[in-house]
Formats: sequence, structure tokens, C-alpha cells
Amino acid sequence: MTLSIVPVLAASSAPSALNQALLVGRGGAAILAASGASSLIDPAITALRGGESKKVSKSEKKLQITKEGKSVLCMAIAMSLHYLGYSFARPITVALFTSASTGYPGVPGAYPFTMAFVSPLSLILLMGYGKVLERDGPRRALKKTTFLCSIAILMVSALVEATQRSGAAFWGIPAMKFITGPLYLFRESYVQLITSQYWSFMASVLTPNQSAKWFAPIAGLTSISSAAGGMAVSGLTKKLKLSGTLACTGLALLSSIVATEKAYSIAEVNGFSPEHGPQKSKKSKGKGRMKAAEKKEEKDGMVDNARKLFKRVPVLRALFFEILASQGLATLLNVCFVQSLGKSIPDDTERAGWVGNFYALINLISMSLQFGVLPLLMQVIEPKDLWRSIPVISLACITFQSLQHDPSLYVVSLSLLVMKVLEYSARRMLDEMVYVPLDFESRFVGKEVIGVFGYRFGKSLMSLSLSGLTSAFGNFSLRQLSMFCQLAGLGWAKTAWDLSALVPTQKEAQDSYNSSHKK
Repeated sequence: MTLSIVPVLAASSAPSALNQALLVGRGGAAILAASGASSLIDPAITALRGGESKKVSKSEKKLQITKEGKSVLCMAIAMSLHYLGYSFARPITVALFTSASTGYPGVPGAYPFTMAFVSPLSLILLMGYGKVLERDGPRRALKKTTFLCSIAILMVSALVEATQRSGAAFWGIPAMKFITGPLYLFRESYVQLITSQYWSFMASVLTPNQSAKWFAPIAGLTSISSAAGGMAVSGLTKKLKLSGTLACTGLALLSSIVATEKAYSIAEVNGFSPEHGPQKSKKSKGKGRMKAAEKKEEKDGMVDNARKLFKRVPVLRALFFEILASQGLATLLNVCFVQSLGKSIPDDTERAGWVGNFYALINLISMSLQFGVLPLLMQVIEPKDLWRSIPVISLACITFQSLQHDPSLYVVSLSLLVMKVLEYSARRMLDEMVYVPLDFESRFVGKEVIGVFGYRFGKSLMSLSLSGLTSAFGNFSLRQLSMFCQLAGLGWAKTAWDLSALVPTQKEAQDSYNSSHKK
């Protein structure tokens, strides 16, 4: 029942938006839709629209969807299930981490210290993914990483339940305290590993013009599922407890494999799978050359390969540094949020519900922008203009927070909410648009390096810096942390401006895509 939230909510509360998401196409094919027209696509998609298809008169226009559109829709549904599960895990891990019995609420340096290990764990996951991608290709890499992550979450949820029941302790320390930190780390690391693979597929299937139109609504589907998941946390924790709600994350992620397999099956049958793309085909002409390339890649190492890729594609290097800066700021805002949250809401279950509702609100606002504002906005402005505007909006709220003598939970939450809304809606869309006109290596290998390692390295770097400053000067107040946020926000604005200078216009991106995909 839980896993049906996404399509039901999407079809009932945002019918026009879902209609738009169903109309994804490729190659300039015309897509027609009539208001009130019934769907004539396959049963799975018809079910999303609320029931069996109805007979239409000849005068009514028929809703059509291309094979590329079906594959992208399936991948978008998989990503929605992924974020539905993540929306369960996020408040649970925050509640456990800030709990007096299972976490570290009285240790201000605990959060940045824990986050410092996100980058090493992400690097380990990235290296594992790289090997699977080289050996098995993107389809099996996505299937294997999704399956392993879901099983890991299910096993940890069982461990949490058993540990809380037994009340086990080691050296006088509750055993749960040894689980809470690693669980928080894994939750921070796995989400981007899986998400990047969804977007890599969709960036390979859609053209630059189509990505500008459809990436925002596609991301909007994840906002719907995330909002639904966040609002359901409070009720789930009362019925299933924290451990049972965490298990729902693993189940949602496991179910997403069905949709990803469907997406890749459609792509492979119709000859537009990323594994069969123009760049990939050229690399696969000779097995001997492929083996030699793989040996050379192993010899050079991932860091050296990333350096060469960034040198060859400057926009990826600029994007990497922009992500470092933005995630550094996000880490500081999260430190403020966690510190204020632990003081303001002492009850674990109530705190988990509050965090769930908070992120549900973020996703509802993001959804409104993704469906109602961004698709129209991208028709009149270029991506570079939006890249420059996002940090400025966030800086306005951070400045207000830094001017408060003792920022309240609501003031801190406002700054985090604004940044997350911008990140989930506009920035996520812009980020993915960068990759669309690029080659296979940039879209899959480069994306994972930036998406998995870059995101987490930015958090780890800021966490290490904050831990070092805390050790040298003692704990910082919320106002002092807010001042740090102000400085980090200025750094983010600078890197975003540098990136915007390298981002092509929509016409340039489309021309580049057409040139690279000529047969």
C-alpha cells in the first residue's frame, strides 16, 4: 500500500502535471494532448491515470507517447520510489542521531565529525560502482547497486529493532550509539549513488531541448513522492516504530528495480539504450581495444582519470567546484539545524515526525516550482542566468539568520528550507542539463565522480574544517555558525558565477548534441 502513494498522489492532486510528464518525447516528435482525453498507452501507464482506458470519439485527439518517453517515465517512477524510501530514512536517521539514548545530542562536534567520514565512504561506493560499470554496463550496475543498498538498509533496520529490544551495551555505552553514526553516514552516501544513475539514463535518452522542458516536471515526480513519504513518517513511526519505518526504505528501493528494468528493456529493444549510444558504439568496436583501455584506466586510477576528464571538459571541473561550495554551505546549515532541533524537540518520535513534515513542505514547494514555474521560466531565460540567481536568493535568508542574536529553530529552518527548495527544484534541473550534450564518459563516469564523490567531499571537507576549528576554539554558538554560513554562501555565489560562464545556451547545447549524434 505504501508504494502506491506516488502514482495515486500524482494522478489525483496534479493531473495536469502528470499529463505533462507523460508527454516526454525525443527527436522533435510531435506530442499531442487534448484536455480530458483518455490515455491509450499501455496498461501500466493507464493505471497511473486512475483506471481503465475509455473509448474516445474520432473527434477527440489521442494522447501519444514515444518509446523514449515510456522509458523515461519508467525511470522517473523508479526515482520517485527511491526518494519515497529516502524520505522515510532521512527523519529516522536524524531522530536516532539526535536522541539522548541512541545518539549524541549533547556533543556539538558529533555531527561535523560524523559527516567528515561521508567522503571516504562515498569514495568506496564510487570505486565499487566503477568496477561494476566497467564489467557489466550501466543497466546491471544500477540493478546491483540498488539491490545491495536495499538489502543493507533492511538488515540494519532489523539490527536496530533487535538492539533496541535487548538494550545491549558495550563498555557501558548503549550498542545503538555504535549503529547510529554509520547508519547516518550510509544514508548520506547511498542516495546520490543511486540518483546519479537514474539521471544518467534520462540524460542519455532526451535531447538538450527536451531536457530543458521535461527535467523539472520529472524532478517534480520525486518531490511528490518525497512529500508523501515525509508526511507519512509520523503515522508510520507510531505503528511500525523507527526500525519498521526504516525497513520501508529498503522495500521502496527494492521495488524500484522493477521500473528501472522496464526502462532499460524498452531502450534496448528499440535501440536507444545508453549502452548502444553513438559514443559507446565507437568504443565497443574492438574487444582488444576495450580491454587495453580498461587496463590503462586501472593503471591510471580513478583520480587521474577524473583529472583528465575535467581537463578535457572544463564545464565539469567548474561544476565540481560549484558542488563543493554548495554542499559545504548545506553542511553548515544542517549543523545549525541539527543543533537547534535537538534542543527544541526532545522527544524522538515527535522529532522524527517534525523532520518528516519539514522535508515534506520542502518537496511540496519544490513540486510547485518544478511543475508550474520552471518549465515556463526556461522558455524565456538561459540556464546561465538561473545559475547566477540561485545563490543570491539563498544568501538573503542566510543574512537574515546571521543578524539574529540567537536564531530560533524556525529561522534556521527557513534558511535550510530555501536552499533545499532551490537545490531540489532549479539546481537539480540545471545540474542534469549540463550533462545532456556531453559524451558517454562524461554522462556516466564523470557524473558519478561529481554526483557521488563531489557532493560528499564538499560535506566532508566542511565538516573536517569545522571539527578542526571546534577543537581549537571550542564549540560555536548558532550565531557564529550563521556567520560561517554567510561566508560559505559568498563562496558558493562565486563558483556558481564561474560555472555559468561555461554553461552553453540551449541552442548551443542542442547543436552540440545534434553534431555528436550524427550517424
